Amino acid sequence: MKFFRISYKRGKTHNNTIVKAENRIEAVKKFYEMKLGVLIKIEEIQEPISMKIEKQIEYWKNPINRGKVNDEKYIAALDQIATMLDAGMPLNVSIEETAKNSDDPQIKMIFNHILADVEKGMSLSDSAARYSKQLGHLSVSMFKLGEETGSLADAVKKLAEILQEILDNRRKFKKATRYPLFTLAAMAIAFTIVIIYVVPQFESFFKSSHMELPIPTKILLWLENALINFGPYIIINAILIAVAIGYFYNKSDKFRIIMDRFQLKIYIIGDVTYLALIGRFFYLFRVLNDAGIPLLDALNMALEVVTNRYMQERLKRIPAAVEEGRSLHEGITESELCESMVIQMIKSGEMSGSLGKMLDKVTKIYKERFNYIVENIATLIEPIMIAAIAGFVLVLAMGIFLPMWNMTNVAN
Repeated sequence: MKFFRISYKRGKTHNNTIVKAENRIEAVKKFYEMKLGVLIKIEEIQEPISMKIEKQIEYWKNPINRGKVNDEKYIAALDQIATMLDAGMPLNVSIEETAKNSDDPQIKMIFNHILADVEKGMSLSDSAARYSKQLGHLSVSMFKLGEETGSLADAVKKLAEILQEILDNRRKFKKATRYPLFTLAAMAIAFTIVIIYVVPQFESFFKSSHMELPIPTKILLWLENALINFGPYIIINAILIAVAIGYFYNKSDKFRIIMDRFQLKIYIIGDVTYLALIGRFFYLFRVLNDAGIPLLDALNMALEVVTNRYMQERLKRIPAAVEEGRSLHEGITESELCESMVIQMIKSGEMSGSLGKMLDKVTKIYKERFNYIVENIATLIEPIMIAAIAGFVLVLAMGIFLPMWNMTNVAN
């Protein structure tokens, strides 16, 4: 579409209007249909900024464009659809009733659009694929799986169970980290207040003494000077850096892999991320394998729940090995993400024909490790918090009291 500015005369006044059309002829036609006046001049222009802003406002007003759906409400909707399908109700009726009962505007609108597509003859998976950003690729894969196997109700129910498992793990982690993060934030605020409001009270006193200040005092004075004179610039630069990292993280696969790999090396966070994702991968793989899905398809579908791009790229070696005709445990070995005990368990399951049983044990191992770390996060972070508090108190005490002790010694 192109934009045209049309100058026209209505009575004795001259006015302008902007018309969106494919070409000049169509623009002139639209202008005369508007019956605004006599056309004087028409010229092609760039899209006005006001229209761009208006377009963005309209885009974000649409509930569908709000990003990922609310997990809890989406799981409730899936449970309702699965129950109705299991009771023998048609798919379109199940979707329609679920959309009516949902109080989430985004889910309601998406399901209404899917309902319209289904009633036109489109499959549920094909329609849901148009909203994969909101519903997730796993939803599309599970819908397709249910359609291909003829057990859509079971597939939707299993999808709800998988999403519930993921949601529960996320909630556990947030709950466990709430107190440590609050404590660290309170310490940072307290330290900043002390630097800005307390240290300046002693600054003139120290400078008037004309004595050599100790290193802790110089550090405090330097921090006070940096926060007062460059505080706004520090905050602005921090925001710009965060925005830049977020931009490149979403736009560059290489940068995202680097950042995701770095995330796995962060104390506690790396272990929690690794255990949550690897456990999620084996859990979904076990569920799909038990449902009779071909091995290669089950592996590729399980990869979709691994949100860490570095781990995902490593785990892609598993289906690649299977596709080449090699064993499952060889692919897991090449991924270099699993310890030898897990590899031996998978190998034993392959050789004995009890892969599902071994996958269940592997899933339990990772789940127990994840729960242990999450339940003991406060204990694991406690040494860091104690060290931070001790460092804060030590620097503050030495920075303020050392010069005072020196002056007392000189006076004596």
